[in-house]
Amino acid sequence: TMFAFKEAVAAGADMLEMDVQLSSDGELIVQHDDTIDKTTNETGAVSVRTLAELQTLDNAYWFSPQCWPCQDRPIEEYIYRGVRTGDVAPPEGYEAEDFRIITFREVAEAFPDIPLDIEIKGDFPAAVPVAEKLADEIADLDRTDSVIVVSFDSELVAAFAELAPDVATSPGLDEMVAWFLSGKKLGDYQVVQVPPDFEGIEVVNEAFMKTAADSGVDVWVWPSDAGAQENEAFYREMIDLGVAGVIAGRPAEMANAVS
Repeated sequence: TMFAFKEAVAAGADMLEMDVQLSSDGELIVQHDDTIDKTTNETGAVSVRTLAELQTLDNAYWFSPQCWPCQDRPIEEYIYRGVRTGDVAPPEGYEAEDFRIITFREVAEAFPDIPLDIEIKGDFPAAVPVAEKLADEIADLDRTDSVIVVSFDSELVAAFAELAPDVATSPGLDEMVAWFLSGKKLGDYQVVQVPPDFEGIEVVNEAFMKTAADSGVDVWVWPSDAGAQENEAFYREMIDLGVAGVIAGRPAEMANAVS
């Protein structure tokens, strides 16, 4: 939501991370899951709804400061439920629209001076239209030098790179595994984005950081366990290892970690 991004910047975030996919009418939206089940007051696939339909939904319906996106918390924990629909007054300085599903363009225009880290959701070749739309919007918004694009799918990263060769990208999963486990040379990247561990294998440790340094890439970490890793102590642990960035779910605690 726009509320989340504004609050993150207010807490000290110096870059914004988001996931993008397409609505049924081809609009590039900021949305992680391929369904609306985890965050909104309705259920179903994202791909069958237009942007207008998606934006009527309460996108903070299941947000709890204690646990997200948990749907079994006491009702009073869902503190922003109903703001989007007008049933609850918005926090001071905000309005109902700040709690809806938003477009990539809205974020890019709202934060023109803040770099954006963008993950394309979906797989190759089905998600190539998402890559095409993203490439077009980055160019149209003149954000070529202030974004980085990534996907789990290495073929999708390659497809995007062909569409927007001047935009920075991070490697997908196949390329990362070949580099991390088999020592294959990494492509022309400035940044790798990794979880602390993956399928039971520790990823971010001193050995990994040395490998990254030897390869000339910065390491950005995305916590994969919100309960155990989205906190100041974990963020500080990552900083002490030498990571260049943490994609933090709790920006205020990240600000404490770097203070």
